[in-house]
This record gives sequence, structure tokens and C-alpha cells, in this order.
Amino acid sequence: MKIAFFNTKSYDRDYFENFSENSEIELTFFDGTLNCETTELTKGFDGVCVFVNDQLHADVIEKLAEHNNKIIALRCAGFNNVDLEAAEKHNIKVVRVPAYSPSAVAEHALALTLTLNRKTHKAYNRVRESNFSLERLTGFNLNGKTVGVIGTGKIGVEFAKIMQGLGCKVVAQDPYPNQELIDKGIEYINTEELLSKSDIISLHCPLTPESKHLINKETIKQMKRGAMLINTSRGALINTKDAIKGLKKGRIGYLGIDVYEQEEDLFFKDLSENIIQDEDIMRLMSFPNVLITSHQAFFTREALEQIATTTIQNILDFKQGKELKNQVSPQH
Repeated sequence: MKIAFFNTKSYDRDYFENFSENSEIELTFFDGTLNCETTELTKGFDGVCVFVNDQLHADVIEKLAEHNNKIIALRCAGFNNVDLEAAEKHNIKVVRVPAYSPSAVAEHALALTLTLNRKTHKAYNRVRESNFSLERLTGFNLNGKTVGVIGTGKIGVEFAKIMQGLGCKVVAQDPYPNQELIDKGIEYINTEELLSKSDIISLHCPLTPESKHLINKETIKQMKRGAMLINTSRGALINTKDAIKGLKKGRIGYLGIDVYEQEEDLFFKDLSENIIQDEDIMRLMSFPNVLITSHQAFFTREALEQIATTTIQNILDFKQGKELKNQVSPQH
């Protein structure tokens, strides 16, 4: 079975070639993203393997169908970049990796929190320049602080347990409360109450029409003044322009993001010799209390192994006519 593999990086080749070498799958790697301009590359393939920034809109999926592609294998958990109704219309199966080391993402959310708080990134740069001053490096104790977790799927649960282990009071919001967290004494409250009570707010929910711009000018007003906001989930959960205004007014005291609304034009690329045209991210980068990483929360050896093995198994299951346990559909 021939699969066109888009958005290839060196680590993708390393892990996928290792896990597919003894399978019935032939992978052809392409550096670029899959979009309207690159659909011709899918000719002669049985399916495609894509990542978070590939854009599989209706017109792209129509081209995949014309080229007899039968499967879209997402090597990620999110599927908001795929028009599922168009895929179903053309009888193209869509599969994903529902979980690949939730601990990796939860631990990265903790890393953003600690770095923003204790300013270790600034201290590192100072010491390298022989500046051993502690001026303007003051942080705060996490112990005893209230942490609000929005979204308590597998990653949110891991993050909540980590923060509770650090002595934080954890509150949560999710339409479907997790009994494991309730048993640990974590209270589920509504979003407005969570925003007003939390010293640290961490987003761990999927991007849906309902959750898009969950953090906006109105919800930022509901936040405790000076609170820390962390997002390792999906960039469009935050209205970037409203977040910038919230930072300028001091409503948001710290912002740590591993995802960004317009990241498909930036992340996973070396743009160090380019002039960045995105004014919003340049403005964010100018704030001393903002920390941005480029969608690396998942990036551990364990997660990469899980992504590769699950993706290959999803494709093999399709080839062999087995049940697709990781299939997503418009009704998902």
C-alpha cells in the first residue's frame, strides 16, 4: 500500500521508517504541506499521512478522491484541519492517533508554567553573559495557588494530577467530568467561576466551533487580574488580538503558548533569515511575560514512537479490512 507522507521532518523519517520497514506499507516522504497547491503529488497513492498544519479542506479532499486516495491518516490527535463531511461524501476514511503520551504534553505545560514563573530562560541568558544579578527574576510559590484546568481528557487529567502533586488547589471545567479527578478532590465548576478564581489557567480542550476563541475579550475580563494563561492544545482557543490587549492592560500576567492561531505559516520551519510578516506573533514576542514554543509539547521519544506505531497500525487495519478503532467521522 502506497502512502504519500506530507510535512516530513528528519525525526518523522527516523521513526516511521523504523516502524514501517517490515510492514506492507510503502511511504514516500514530501517536505511540503498538503494543500490545494500540492494535491497533484497524491497521484498514484492509496492514501496520505498528514499532520496538524496540512489543510484538508473540501476542495483538497475532492482532489484526493479523484486520485483514488482512500485513507487520510492523521499522525496527531486533533482533526479540525480535515473536512470530515467531505471525506465521508467521497468515502475516504479518516484515522488519527487519539493519544500519544499525554504525559509529554502535560509536562510541557508544566515547563511553560515554571519557566514563566521563575524566569529560568532569562537567568540562563544572564549567566552566559556573566550577569549573576537576581534583579527582576522574582517568582512565586506554586504551592497553594489555584490552578484551573479547562478540558479534562487524558492530557488535562495528567496536568491536573501534576499540579495537585505540587500542592496546588486544582479546579476543572469539562462537559464530561472525570471521576478519577473527582475522587482526588478536584472540583468541577463553570468557566466563569474558574476564570475568576484561578491563578493559573491551562487549556486542554479540543478545537470545536463552540470552543474557538474560548479566551476572548469577555472571558479575559473574567480572569483574575495578573493570572497566568497556558495553552498547549489548539491555537484558536485564544483570540490572539484580544490576548495582546489583555497583556497590555495587565489582565493577563503571563502567557505561555505552544500553539498559535496562524501557526501553519510559521511553526516547524526555520525562518531565522526571514522577515516575519505576522504582526501578532511579533507583538507577542515583544512582551517580557510571554513565552512561545513552536508546537513541541508532544515532542518526546516515547510520543514519537507511539505516533509512528499507531499510524502504521491504522493504515494496516484499513488495508486488511479490519475495524478502524481510531476512525473519526462527522458524528465524532
